[in-house]
Amino acid sequence: MSRILNSVGEPPILADGAIGTELQRMGLGIGECGDAWNIDHPDRVLAVHQAYVDAGAQIITTNSFRSNRYALKYFGFESRVPEFNLAATRIASEAAGEDVWVMGSVGPFGGFMKPFGDTPETDVYDWLYEQSAALVEGGVDIILLETMSTVEEMQIAINAARDAGAPRINATMSFNKVDGDYKTMKGVTLEQGVDAMLGADVIGCNCGADLIPEDYVAIASRIRKCSDKLMMIKMNAGKPELVDGQIVYKQTPEMMAAVVKALVAAGADIIGGCCGTTPAHIKRLADEIVKYR
Repeated sequence: MSRILNSVGEPPILADGAIGTELQRMGLGIGECGDAWNIDHPDRVLAVHQAYVDAGAQIITTNSFRSNRYALKYFGFESRVPEFNLAATRIASEAAGEDVWVMGSVGPFGGFMKPFGDTPETDVYDWLYEQSAALVEGGVDIILLETMSTVEEMQIAINAARDAGAPRINATMSFNKVDGDYKTMKGVTLEQGVDAMLGADVIGCNCGADLIPEDYVAIASRIRKCSDKLMMIKMNAGKPELVDGQIVYKQTPEMMAAVVKALVAAGADIIGGCCGTTPAHIKRLADEIVKYR
């Protein structure tokens, strides 16, 4: 995996920002299937990817977060898993060209495994394998397993991606502040999360609805104490708030860029944005990151 640093430049490497919230700015309705836009509005998805490339992103993420069979069944699209993922990869690859790497996004399957729910682990493996295999067929450089909140699902996802032939695997879990510590929504601690991700090539965190930029520095420092693997940190632009009927994120590009130096010192190798971040955030991160290469 160290070849990625040689291929796209010196660390820290800049990843892209949010896909879903950018599509919402373009008209995607709340509760609408954003992944279907790969088929229905490919030009708009391409515009998001291109804006991140133009902002300086060296790695971009496919619009396929929910493109697994279980999640797509809610919309009646469960038979279109290969179609959605191949389209997502094709669009991102068009924006990436020869110089930018493409990560195939694989999010949580969207339900509850036993013992929290009724879904067997074997079904989750099959669904995530099917999605990962389609992304690999499409030619992604990396499978990104993101926003996971349980040890079990992360480990299943890593095994499924590896078995599907993923060239590289980046794994990130989503942590929030809980009683003064950082845990996932399912109660997984940072240290437990790191252990769950060790089968991937790159580990780290993304999202975190109630975190401020300084929290990501603290998380990166804790992750680095547990492992010397390459680390990726993708920050939210704050907590989503409803203002005049619109969801807004109030962390400015300047607020996020202010912690780049500390993130690099904490050991982050890849830095980018998650929910609420825009090409403007990524451009400002790009201006700051270049100082530490």
